[in-house]
Amino acid sequence: MRSRMFRITALAALVAAASSLTIELRPGKAADERTDGPMLAHMVFFTLKDRTPANREQLVAACDMYLNEHPGTVYYSAGTRVEELDREVNDKEFDVALHLVFKDKAAHDVYATAPRHIKFIDENKDGWAKVRVFDSYVK
Repeated sequence: MRSRMFRITALAALVAAASSLTIELRPGKAADERTDGPMLAHMVFFTLKDRTPANREQLVAACDMYLNEHPGTVYYSAGTRVEELDREVNDKEFDVALHLVFKDKAAHDVYATAPRHIKFIDENKDGWAKVRVFDSYVK
């Protein structure tokens, strides 16, 4: 009976601790920045003309420099395709993926015309063979 009581107490403590956790999608962004409307996920997949590892890392670095920390950004990440995942369903036609989630469509629209975003495009577009953009509303 004592062992069962200990498990129940431990479980209750674990549930209480978990319920008090706050998950922040990106450091420095407060939850109160979100609006009542849906967030907008902006996913961009770049295929490079010269698909070398160095060029992939260079594009990720450019994303980090110009596309991170825009107002209204809830989440940001950029990285290279995982080549080890080679299943039939894996899309292998891209080199670098950019993932942004904005608090709403208005924040996305400001980002789209922001000088740093435009500078990123101007400085990197010559190296792109193909760019695919997927925008969706997310909860």
